[in-house]
Amino acid sequence: MHLSIILPAYNESKRITRTLEDVDRYLSGQDYDYEIVVVNDGSKDETVKVVKDSMTRIKNLRIIDNQKNKGKGGVVKQGMLEAKGDYRLFADADNSTGIDQIEKMWPEFEKGFDVVIGSRDIAGAVLDPPQPWLRQVVLGEGFKLFRKLVIGLWDVQDSQCGFKCFSKKAAESVFPKARIDRFAFDPEVLVIAKKMGFKIKEVPVLWKNYAGSTVSTMNMVKMALDIFKIKSNSIKGLYD
Repeated sequence: MHLSIILPAYNESKRITRTLEDVDRYLSGQDYDYEIVVVNDGSKDETVKVVKDSMTRIKNLRIIDNQKNKGKGGVVKQGMLEAKGDYRLFADADNSTGIDQIEKMWPEFEKGFDVVIGSRDIAGAVLDPPQPWLRQVVLGEGFKLFRKLVIGLWDVQDSQCGFKCFSKKAAESVFPKARIDRFAFDPEVLVIAKKMGFKIKEVPVLWKNYAGSTVSTMNMVKMALDIFKIKSNSIKGLYD
């Protein structure tokens, strides 16, 4: 299996069909085999039913159905470790970064990088529409500086874009050590990857801000607290 796409899903019944069809339409035109793995995070709506209905049309689709909510980090970890691909990409269920953006990643893997991540903050990235000033400066740049000061990753500009691909070796080495189950799992897995000596590359992506794709101020506060947990875990040697 060449590529696994992992889609964490919580109450995504209204949006995930479009995403699944777009992903399958694109990948079915490629010359490699693939799978699409939806990991249900204890959804309260019809997400599971919608995905199972899609399985009748999308042959490479499967679902991991968690009855209880684990958090995005928890289900991404589960999906990455249960996937079969030589390359394993997790993406957002709202399709904010289209699957075609993976084409920017293959050349970097060929150069020897182990983890290639999408970025909205480096040259070449396109945001459609651009983020509001408050979100960009306060929640974006402010959080980025805070993250860099506390846990490092100075060479990573966008740790939060939900479009990250790992080689099989990197995924199976990094994710068993991950401990953060909520939104700050992204910088945690990058910290772990760097500690383990895996090479990380950031590539610009086209990112669309669909209605309903929001991160609240409270979630940013919780992410900040998790950043301190990552620092503490690192000091304790839990990622070594």
